[in-house]
Amino acid sequence: MKTSLRTSAALLTLSLALTTGVVSAAPAATNSNQTKAAQSKAGTSLSTYSIAINGAAITDTGFQPSGTKEPLIPLRTVAESLGFKITWNTATKAVDLNKGNIFTTVKSGQDRYVINKMYTSLGTAPLTKADKLYVPASFVSEVLHQTVSVEGKNIVITSAAEHVLETGVITAIRNSGNTSSIQIKGTGTAGIVLNVSGDTVYEKADGTKLALADLQIGMTVEAEHAMFATLSLPPQTPAYRITVQDTKVQADVLGTEGSLEEIIKAEDSSLSLRIKGNALSDLSQSEIVLRLTDDTLLVNESGEAVEQSALVQGNTVIGFYSPVMTRSLPPIGTALKVVVETVQP
Repeated sequence: MKTSLRTSAALLTLSLALTTGVVSAAPAATNSNQTKAAQSKAGTSLSTYSIAINGAAITDTGFQPSGTKEPLIPLRTVAESLGFKITWNTATKAVDLNKGNIFTTVKSGQDRYVINKMYTSLGTAPLTKADKLYVPASFVSEVLHQTVSVEGKNIVITSAAEHVLETGVITAIRNSGNTSSIQIKGTGTAGIVLNVSGDTVYEKADGTKLALADLQIGMTVEAEHAMFATLSLPPQTPAYRITVQDTKVQADVLGTEGSLEEIIKAEDSSLSLRIKGNALSDLSQSEIVLRLTDDTLLVNESGEAVEQSALVQGNTVIGFYSPVMTRSLPPIGTALKVVVETVQP
């Protein structure tokens, strides 16, 4: 039988196995020798492990081939018990896993796993044994973000708490087709990026439903997001719910982040701030003077109110304002909200 026919037959076998509850990953031609060697090694392993998921023992067992640093566990049985959906991706010849905003892909023989859109290595490649795909036990914690522990010859897996609440002021909204995100609590490499999807819920504090298009920079939001985040700067994490905390919502908000160059006090004792730095949107200014009014909100990165005394020349602030401003240089507008960067002691 020709090589192409053998490969096609292997892919067909794997596709049928997925539909009947058995994961069988077809190795790419370049990895065939590596996969066969791993399978041979797995077949000689005598070290088996029992597996319990959320307090219930499962029939399938794990095993640890000689030369590996940790035991391997059956992917389909474990992942489905934790609520993940598993599909075979014929284009990539890999197994895709999805649950809410958690997505990853696994390919037999490749120590390369997707974690929140970034690749990482666990030190042990997945392998196929008896038509089942096995992954290292650390896959549960590092990739699926659940809890796993190895106690002697027992592997204990439990579903971890998935959500955490975090409040912050929106500094950027990015929407590019299939990838959308919201940055809060800072700009550039600061703060945190919330990756949103079609499953993310948007609403006001009173429960009124919103859409991503209703959100604007300058809004203070409470984000319900995953417990885990990437190690990038800023870190990224999936968001499940975004709740707008502001009672007054201004349309077409602009923003400028930068140094508080000058605090100007008028004859009537009112204050204006000259901010010079970076424009947060296309129509925003890199330098602007913003008048403070009784309605101007002074907050920190988390949206918590701060006193006017927190405004110190030279500190970094973010000023949010409407498009109505003078044509002077720099232009003058009215501050809707000013975020004062927290100064670490």
